[in-house]
Amino acid sequence: MSRQLFGTDGIRGVAGKAPLDPRTVHATGAALGAWCRSHAPAGETPEVVVGMDTRESGSWIAEQVAGGLAREGVRARFAGVITTPGVAYLTKNDTFVAGVMISASHNPFQDNGIKIAGHSGYKLPDSEELEIEKVIFRLLTEGIEATRRVMEVEARLDARYLEYLLSTFPGRLDGMKIVLDCGNGAASRLGPEALERLGAHLVVTNAEPNGRNINLECGATHVDKLRARVVAERAAAGFAFDGDADRCIAVSASGAIVDGDAVLLMMARYLHARGRLHAKDGSPVVVATVMSNLGFQRALERDGIGLIRTAVGDKYVLEEMVKRGAPIGGEQSGHLIFMEQATTGDGLLTALRVLEVMQQTGKPLDELTEGFHSYPQKLVNLRVKERRPLADLVAVNAAIEAAEQSLGSDGRVLVRFSGTEPLLRVMVEGPTNESVENHCALIAGAIRSELGAS
Repeated sequence: MSRQLFGTDGIRGVAGKAPLDPRTVHATGAALGAWCRSHAPAGETPEVVVGMDTRESGSWIAEQVAGGLAREGVRARFAGVITTPGVAYLTKNDTFVAGVMISASHNPFQDNGIKIAGHSGYKLPDSEELEIEKVIFRLLTEGIEATRRVMEVEARLDARYLEYLLSTFPGRLDGMKIVLDCGNGAASRLGPEALERLGAHLVVTNAEPNGRNINLECGATHVDKLRARVVAERAAAGFAFDGDADRCIAVSASGAIVDGDAVLLMMARYLHARGRLHAKDGSPVVVATVMSNLGFQRALERDGIGLIRTAVGDKYVLEEMVKRGAPIGGEQSGHLIFMEQATTGDGLLTALRVLEVMQQTGKPLDELTEGFHSYPQKLVNLRVKERRPLADLVAVNAAIEAAEQSLGSDGRVLVRFSGTEPLLRVMVEGPTNESVENHCALIAGAIRSELGAS
């Protein structure tokens, strides 16, 4: 049986509508509460830490989750506005049985979501999310009523996470000029405070959230303004975060975008040179997803570093990292995981690691990412009304096969359903923009013909 509510990054949807209507959210809290009671030490009252990003719907969703937890005798402690990795850190390093983050990551303010981490700090496995789903549906069938529970923000919780971040940095950034785009999200206070305390000269943008401007033409998915600002300010680097700050996209002094692939390459080279990149079997490896650019793979190969690819989703990257003992991994989109220091993608931690390499080597970002030439890549998102198995789409498969034969070893084709939205994604990578555009158009046309996608 497959999951119906949980996607690759928790439960996500339009706030106020199923599955993020008050009753379902309350039932989710109650189902999680039952899970917590079964996983808590005997005789102890289970506690769950709850955090949220800056969306206007975050407070009532958090209160409904807390109400559901209370129904099962589980106490919710509220960290207020905090990053997703901040919740994961607190969950792991305190007595919390679980952590809940209310966020829809890079999505617009109308959307929201519920992400759940276990005491390990890792997102719950698919099998356990499925068990929680079964309880949610049972409670809804039984007619559970939505009841909020108001919580007071415990300021020391996010302060503990901030202190941890600062403890991972080996020096100071005195005088280094850095531009931050906080996406009007969870990093709006924590990001500037962290770098200011390290002595950086900051130019801060998009750090005035109003509940509706999160990710609005800013942050990790809209970096053009950040690029221009970095160049205009003659800054050493710029960093953009998404709504819950588990992503980070960097910008070099020249205005070049340094995405997740480029940061991973830079970090892999840095760690490999110091003998710190080895997996359990002794080989130097990086874990990334099927979306990572072919140019990234080729650059790693030239440096004698292996690339392990997984399905899209940082939880799948993490599972493979744990399995292989790989120290770093992540996604092109900027979800980067540093196993020695975190259990999930962390945008603020990523920025600190990039700045550490710049500081320790004395090299600018442009030099640190030399030799990385991205292959032209085209990504098309098609909105679909149904999810028919791709294997059943004859014309689509014919278009994919034709593209793969034409591109050969100089390109890749990836067609997949989104794990968080009703989208079918088409990605084509190849040696020239023309070939990529042509094959992408042919595959998208076949999908529209067979599925009526828009």
